[in-house]
Amino acid sequence: MRPHVELIDEKDLIWHVAEFGHATGSAEQRNLSYDEEDGSASLKVRFTSDWSRPAGVHAAETEWFVLSGRVTIGDTELGPEGFWMAPTGVWTPPIRVAAGTEILLFREGAGWDFEPADADREFVRPDQKLVVLDSAAMPWIDVKDGSPMRFDLGGTPVPGLYIKLLHRDEKTGFYTRLIKAKPGWREAPLAHHPCSEEAYCLDGAFEYNFGNMWPGTYFWRPPFIRHGDFTADAERGCTWIVRSDADLVDWYTDNAKVVMSGDATNWGPEFPNTVPPRLIEPVRSKSIGVWADPTHQ
Repeated sequence: MRPHVELIDEKDLIWHVAEFGHATGSAEQRNLSYDEEDGSASLKVRFTSDWSRPAGVHAAETEWFVLSGRVTIGDTELGPEGFWMAPTGVWTPPIRVAAGTEILLFREGAGWDFEPADADREFVRPDQKLVVLDSAAMPWIDVKDGSPMRFDLGGTPVPGLYIKLLHRDEKTGFYTRLIKAKPGWREAPLAHHPCSEEAYCLDGAFEYNFGNMWPGTYFWRPPFIRHGDFTADAERGCTWIVRSDADLVDWYTDNAKVVMSGDATNWGPEFPNTVPPRLIEPVRSKSIGVWADPTHQ
């Protein structure tokens, strides 16, 4: 299983040579989360030249979400918010990518292995197929209109969210969705789920117990981790791409408390010569520089 990642800004990750086989051109990747057992990963990829790859099949279930630039898959050109998804073994047409394009790439169940193949070879499971979408042209579905994203314990949809469903596996419930919280949306109780959940923030801002999200922040959360209370930006709300390995069920905990208590032994007002405590500054990528925290003099 992947380790719990919460919360990280992708700018604090280093660039690696991208994991693509049988491709022409260059690209680099930031590893948002990585399963070192089977190669599953969530990656930010930047194409540093024009790039192309022939048709074929992936060892992993593979998804691309276009953040910027242009991706052409088969005869379909995708711009920002374009999405394609190929289940394991499903034939994928040739792909061309313009230099400077940035995507999110998700792999499930295997590593980066790819086998070039002609279209007349049979790989497709009857219940699965290639998905290619222009999500920018899709309408947002309001939760109150019956979207299955969030329900309270009585089964009533929780207001305040819009959703675009990009993909859902009918057998497992594994899904990828765009979710937009309306400005000021809030959900107070802590929640946890019997499934994994991950999200990358695309727009707006969001505050919850693990910190603040803004564009480029990311988490991958294993099952049963409590998280909340949630508050979206009062003016812009917040938009994420969200994935889960099963249909998401919210289990809520109300009146939750985390308490630290004890007696000071060498600090506080009884020890006037004590140097004021300071949080340890986390390591930041050399390309970004030190944290711009005004409390750190």
